Amino acid sequence: MKTTTLGRSGLRVSRIAFGAWQLGGDWGRFDEAVAVTAIRRARDLGVNFFDTAQAYGFGASERLLGTALRSELANNRDQLVIATKGGLRMTDAGLVRDASRQGLRDGVDASLTALGVDHIDLYQVHWPDPKVPAAETAGALRELVALGKIGHVGVSNYSAVQMAEFAATLPVETVQPPYHLFRRREVEHDVLPYARAHDVGVLVYGPLAHGLLTGTMTEDTTFGSDDWRATSPMFSGDGFQNNLAAVRALKKFAEERGATVSQLAIAWTLANPAVHVAIVGARHADHVQDSLAAADLSLSRSDLVAIDRIMAAAAPVTGPSPENV
Repeated sequence: MKTTTLGRSGLRVSRIAFGAWQLGGDWGRFDEAVAVTAIRRARDLGVNFFDTAQAYGFGASERLLGTALRSELANNRDQLVIATKGGLRMTDAGLVRDASRQGLRDGVDASLTALGVDHIDLYQVHWPDPKVPAAETAGALRELVALGKIGHVGVSNYSAVQMAEFAATLPVETVQPPYHLFRRREVEHDVLPYARAHDVGVLVYGPLAHGLLTGTMTEDTTFGSDDWRATSPMFSGDGFQNNLAAVRALKKFAEERGATVSQLAIAWTLANPAVHVAIVGARHADHVQDSLAAADLSLSRSDLVAIDRIMAAAAPVTGPSPENV
């Protein structure tokens, strides 16, 4: 597995991180034992970077990740980079953003307990909180670094302006934006240029467009009521039909180069010089192996031009998610 230095954080990480969003309950039912095997398979294949969040089942995803990596966390802790996110809170009225000093302190403690670790390598604010000054959020995380509970500080779903506001109090070390072939314009014109200019490590989520770029979906694909995609406009209507056609063309293009469409999609995100890491989730070990091969797939300039040509007729999507509050 190829590795990279994650921007100014200095963390040395695998270019593909194992993402654990799908283990928190928002993607429908799954077999936990099979998921544990997938996590361990990723580690066996060289992945040292694992990303989760408190809001992924409010402890469910973090606990499962900690269980899967328990032996190595106990014996080779310095070989792993564990990232999680906080700043969301569940209330009787639903999910709300809470990046206040107390909210973050409580969240970090909850994540430490769920993961079963004494420190978190990278802690990210899941969403900017418009009700809390950036200086308060950044100041709270600086205190947690001083306490040794977290090692490095990042943000997720922040714009360039929001990162600059945060950085006035504490440098932003990493940013986690959504980025895939159907969602690129706002990221490429805002977040990525800022990140390159300020040496911010970039770890992108959703490189497979939440399953759309796996090549396994058809016009008849449906989702269970406990899967957030069941109510997402990204997976219904004319836009969905249009984008399935784009995926079919991408699949043919990938096969001509001895790759899968999933590998092509992941490799495309990694081909952007501003992107350090692609976060890829999986519940099955065989899916892990297929995805990790994308780190070794090099796309030429002509390949990228051809991909852009295929995507010209695709419908851009914003990729709504359960915690988009």
